[in-house]
Amino acid sequence: MTGTIINVVAIIAGTIIGILFGTKFNVQLRKTLQSIMGLFTLMLGISMFLKTQDSIVCLIGLVVGILIGELLKIEEGLEKLGGFLQLQSKKILGEERSGDKEKFISGFITATLLFLIGPIGILGSIQDGLSGDSQLLIIKSILDGIMSIVFASTLGIGVAFSSIPILFYQGGISLLAEQAQRIMTEPMITEMTAAGGVLLGAIAVSSLLEIKKIRVSSSIPALILTPFLVWLLAKF
Repeated sequence: MTGTIINVVAIIAGTIIGILFGTKFNVQLRKTLQSIMGLFTLMLGISMFLKTQDSIVCLIGLVVGILIGELLKIEEGLEKLGGFLQLQSKKILGEERSGDKEKFISGFITATLLFLIGPIGILGSIQDGLSGDSQLLIIKSILDGIMSIVFASTLGIGVAFSSIPILFYQGGISLLAEQAQRIMTEPMITEMTAAGGVLLGAIAVSSLLEIKKIRVSSSIPALILTPFLVWLLAKF
């Protein structure tokens, strides 16, 4: 759990720095920073997808995952959670520091998806849980902290609240590390990474570059379904 706690602290600290100093930048500079982070996220997503060894499995996982996500109304659920957290933030920090609801929810959802997606969180959490080695999660913490600074300067304090799902997600994997290591094979992680790359690309296009609105949250089940399909094919 040590690595996860460091990750949470890095996100919160990055958000505070971003709010204190990033908001002093002029609007044009903040928009440019957001665009650069959008392009970086898009390129990172493409590089992750190119690691796929079976693009058909990845595609099926994404399509079925989106169908499941829409049926479960995951996007609406995250928006409601973001709205609830924004209300609590307003009570604690005041309306001015909490910011408007739409901006808060956007920061919360964008940061949550970005920080959750990718193999480092899973592999690092397993390593941390099995041996207490937090090296991978510390690397992730540095990256997340830097991204939090940039995101918070444009999206506000909602970015900090992404640390809550991170705590449960990575902490849960660390606590169940032995079982997770037994289940997740290298091919499963590879295809999950590829599916995650597509989601990162969608985040870049939708939230950061603001080219086209995409309900990225509805794709979250694909991160579970894709490795499951790999396991299923290996059995049959």
